[in-house]
Amino acid sequence: MVDTSVLIDYYRKTDKENSVWINLIRQGHKFVISSITKYEIYSGATQSQLNFWDKVLQAIEVIPFDDAAVNTAVEINASLKRKRKQIAIADLFIAATAITNNISISTLNRKHFERIDNLNIIG
Repeated sequence: MVDTSVLIDYYRKTDKENSVWINLIRQGHKFVISSITKYEIYSGATQSQLNFWDKVLQAIEVIPFDDAAVNTAVEINASLKRKRKQIAIADLFIAATAITNNISISTLNRKHFERIDNLNIIG
């Protein structure tokens, strides 16, 4: 699963071939995104960026934030709360979607995602 930070890195790179995402694809990884990532991308995009994101995201499967992921998010948040290490709600939902679907995640925001037990981070 590609986190929003990896897609933003791809967008911002003038030379797309040097992006984290392209490097991971070269290593043979296949990718999906969470519906939360899709929300973050489109809610942060300007009108002039929409065409770019439409093209990029049409080729990527979107995994829904469903009831099972909600239950996982509740468990993760409770654990993080006990440790006083809570993270942004969007990151929590993305991680819960990955864990629920037994999918590894690629992120540039390791600081938040490394706090979560049972989350496999690649890249």
